Amino acid sequence: MTITFLGTGTSQGVPVIACTCDVCLSTDKHDKRLRTSILIEAEDKTIVIDSGPDFRYQMLREHVMKLDAIVFTHEHKDHVAGMDDIRAFNYKQQAAIDIYATERVQQGLRREFSYIFDSFKYPGIPQVDMHTIDLEPFDIGSVHFTPIEVMHYKLPVLGFRIKDFTYITDAKTVTDEEKEKIRGSKILVINALQKETHISHFTLDEAIAFAQDIGAERTYFTHISHRLGKYADVNPQLPEGIELAYDGLKIEI
Repeated sequence: MTITFLGTGTSQGVPVIACTCDVCLSTDKHDKRLRTSILIEAEDKTIVIDSGPDFRYQMLREHVMKLDAIVFTHEHKDHVAGMDDIRAFNYKQQAAIDIYATERVQQGLRREFSYIFDSFKYPGIPQVDMHTIDLEPFDIGSVHFTPIEVMHYKLPVLGFRIKDFTYITDAKTVTDEEKEKIRGSKILVINALQKETHISHFTLDEAIAFAQDIGAERTYFTHISHRLGKYADVNPQLPEGIELAYDGLKIEI
């Protein structure tokens, strides 16, 4: 199974519009961060976790020719805004795309994309099959998901464990009970927004502490802001076994 980081940036992406900081002006490809999402390619299924505003370009960049499902972590705009672009896959595959989301997230999708769910089906609109998930494990083909609930300030957000790989974004706090679902993971992906304190995201120091507590063989930080610093400056300073993810990074699990 191959995991591709489609995007590793925060809600504004990097560079940020109209920003002239060193990170946003960097020419290093590692500092060009689209909105956070990953692609999962298994033998029988191709799955995306979150379809943010950059979904169309991410699909084109990675030459994704088939999509079976989208799994949503939560309903914020930077994680759902690109769902309309599944239309291309609807047309090519002549089938609806399976959507996996909690009831609350489904309500958000119905508000954001009301035309998809209207009784009158306008020609060419996205076609979706909705599947309700909660904290119970579920399967998409051969891919087994164990949901992990984290708190994004006061909003519950889902992370997911797949085999020895755990993917969490938009976390500020994680209960001991949910941490137990993560322990034993060989690869951990967790958000590290910036160095300064933030109300709804792990800071760099908090993400390092969380990673060291979990003790995965490898940890990758994602959902990164321009305030974290340049990849070339930050990455060499991280503890052994911890590194910054970047757009286009592929890992095998």
